[in-house]
Amino acid sequence: MAYPSKTDRESILAAALEEVESGGLENLAIRSVAAKLGLAPNALYRYFENLSALELAVAEQVRFQMLEVLKKVIGRRGPSESIRALSEAYLQFAQERPRAFALYLKNSDLQTPQCAKNTEFFVEQVKRVYGEERAELASHALWAQVHGLAVLIGAGVLPWEEAHVRLKFNIKIWLDGASASPRKGSSSGELSHRS
Repeated sequence: MAYPSKTDRESILAAALEEVESGGLENLAIRSVAAKLGLAPNALYRYFENLSALELAVAEQVRFQMLEVLKKVIGRRGPSESIRALSEAYLQFAQERPRAFALYLKNSDLQTPQCAKNTEFFVEQVKRVYGEERAELASHALWAQVHGLAVLIGAGVLPWEEAHVRLKFNIKIWLDGASASPRKGSSSGELSHRS
């Protein structure tokens, strides 16, 4: 049986992402995506086993889009400026595309291929500032700061302007920590206290 030419994985993902961005993840359904494409719902099952598989694939697409945004803003910037740029871009993505960002976070505990790529890219940027030895600890600290602010924006607890001020403050402290020497004999990578 021939499938309509407009039925392909990319078209389905684009239509599903439009559904998420316009109506939220809770309104994503095989039927609504198929209707948007002018297809019978069964046509989508050739590409996605069920709604959960479609949802996971759309989440991976959003993660890919996030990574592309982060790569673009970094360009040829130096290490510290790259951290500032990617942190601001992450917050801006969360603020401008809240429903896509919510999907970005969903199932992020699964080690999907795109999650792994995004994490690797993030850690590589942190290594440029903190070095190999402290990269894991420093990346967790930076992620907690930036991600926490993004979640607060999404929850409506913190307006974008206030989040941006806090981000600048947090990034300055984080960057200052890069110049702190690790304690001698510290196996955990803890930063030394500055006097």
